[in-house]
Amino acid sequence: MKVLLTGAGGQLGQALIYAKPEGINLIATMRKELDLSDPEACQDAVYVHQPDWVLNAGAYTAVDQAELEPNLAYAVNAEAPRAFAKALKKQGGRLLQLSTDFVFNGQQSFPYRVDQAVSPLSTYGASKAAGETAVHNVFGNNSQALIIRTSWVVGPVGKNFMLTMLRLHREQQQLNVVADQVGCLSSTFNLAEACWRAIVQGSRTSMPPIMHWSDAGVASWYDIAMAVGQISHNIGLIKIPAQVNPITTSDYPTLASRPSYSLLDCTSTRLILKLKAQHWQAALKQLLQYVRNN
Repeated sequence: MKVLLTGAGGQLGQALIYAKPEGINLIATMRKELDLSDPEACQDAVYVHQPDWVLNAGAYTAVDQAELEPNLAYAVNAEAPRAFAKALKKQGGRLLQLSTDFVFNGQQSFPYRVDQAVSPLSTYGASKAAGETAVHNVFGNNSQALIIRTSWVVGPVGKNFMLTMLRLHREQQQLNVVADQVGCLSSTFNLAEACWRAIVQGSRTSMPPIMHWSDAGVASWYDIAMAVGQISHNIGLIKIPAQVNPITTSDYPTLASRPSYSLLDCTSTRLILKLKAQHWQAALKQLLQYVRNN
């Protein structure tokens, strides 16, 4: 099976390469090989490589910067998936499109189901929602596309909240972290496994058009910052964790609005993919141990 991977240099892309199953002919592309802001280049990549799947893990993920660069955010997050979909519909093959919890507005107090209407608060969220819509509009109901929404992705490489908190615990004595935004981490290790399971399984049988994936449990950014400090101390990554002070979203203004509650209901996905849930604290410990050992 031939899979064209975008975003190979990102934190999820690297995890996907590491976790590649046997029998997969992987064509891993980074920005220098495939510019996702260029729709023609995206279509040409499908025509040239003729993949069985496009695994579109590349994205514009700078949430606040997207408010200043909406055209670029939409080009990468909406027009690239549309271009892949058009080429795959013509050429043949399937698309696994990664999306985000930020397509929801966070104004409910129970986990978001896959069939709920989207209502993004930010340009980033709106651009990812537009990507979902574009894929659905191109393919209709012909089962060539699978969208996996995920949340709060962290891994041992790249730029993410876990690595930022690890650095700040080393450098500072006190940290102020938002405590009124609730969701759940998604370890790149576990997310990569879910993506590959979806591709392998989806090549044999029909899959739902949208799935949700995150690690198990629920947390605020404050909870995660506390856990990063404590786990890192316990495994010898830092000597003394910083004191973490809870603050509100209004205490830490940002360009982009963020959902206050964006927990994803992953029950059906775990059943379909036959993957057990790992609690976010266990996943966080696994990632930090990887950082320590590498």
